[in-house]
Amino acid sequence: MTRRATAGGRGARAARRPELRLPPLRPYDGGLEPDGDYDGLDFRRADLTGQDGAGARFLDCALTGCALDGTRLPHARLLDSVLTGVRGVGTDLAEATLRDVELADARLGGTRLHGAALERVLIRGGRIDYVNLRAARLTDVVFEDCVLVEPDFGDARLERVGFAGCTLRGADFHAATLTDVDLRGAAALDLARGVDRLAGAVISPAQLVDLAPVFAAALGVRVEG
Repeated sequence: MTRRATAGGRGARAARRPELRLPPLRPYDGGLEPDGDYDGLDFRRADLTGQDGAGARFLDCALTGCALDGTRLPHARLLDSVLTGVRGVGTDLAEATLRDVELADARLGGTRLHGAALERVLIRGGRIDYVNLRAARLTDVVFEDCVLVEPDFGDARLERVGFAGCTLRGADFHAATLTDVDLRGAAALDLARGVDRLAGAVISPAQLVDLAPVFAAALGVRVEG
């Protein structure tokens, strides 16, 4: 069962966070299958390296300390579920659906989420390197106290997305569409591309000063002493 709560600040409509209350879960020590149906299961320290769960559905599940190196989950659906301390390189979640999901303390690299739909998702703590979110749809998503290295939001649609205590390094917003995106809480904000796509975002006065050279470069303005 999921209860909705809100988070955000003045100047942007608030992102709604998932507030999950999982039912009693059954331990699961098996593997993944394409189009598998996983309901009310506890995946604890499972090694899912290289397994194929394309099109699988996870409902009311907990994945704790699982290895997801090269795990294939394209078109999967993760619903009302919690992922804690998962780790892996090259996890494939292309065109997956994540709804009412919490991802905590993850260590992920090269995760493929292009074309995915994220709705009411909280990503808290941990570090995610080179995540591919091109053409994804993010609605009511909060990045909190995490590190994102070179996240690719190219052609993505972000609506009611917040960055609270989050470090963004080399973020790419090329051709993205932003609506009610709150960047004020970001601990560090470094943009590689797409500064011209920040219409619809809210930044702080200090961030405006930090980004002034990037804005000037995007406008073709030379700043000389």
